[in-house]
Amino acid sequence: MLKWMRNLPMVTGDPLQGAAVPVLLVLNLAFNAIANASFKLSALGGSWQSFLGWQVAGNLAGFITVISLTWLLRYHPLHIVFPVTTGLAVVGVQVLAAARLFHEPIGPRQWLGTLLIVLGILFIGGRG
Repeated sequence: MLKWMRNLPMVTGDPLQGAAVPVLLVLNLAFNAIANASFKLSALGGSWQSFLGWQVAGNLAGFITVISLTWLLRYHPLHIVFPVTTGLAVVGVQVLAAARLFHEPIGPRQWLGTLLIVLGILFIGGRG
């Protein structure tokens, strides 16, 4: 588990927290990126079938994102979970979907912004 995650305030004393939180964070990040990539593919689709198919895929991935967020809230307070998952989503969509999958150009300014988001996540997840 990442060091900063051990310092997050716990809501419940669930013994599964140590294993569940990293898995839930990865699920949240992955399915958020999948959802957004699906919506991009939907926008690029040449037919209504393609549009609709990618919309369904994106919404299903988004549903898994919401479920993982809800489970994270069992272990940590909203004021921690929301900014961490939102920040990770921005980084995930920027790096995984936009840069890697769609080969969209990302300039130095955007990479600097991504770095600042990561730093913000580390500050939020750190000790009070």
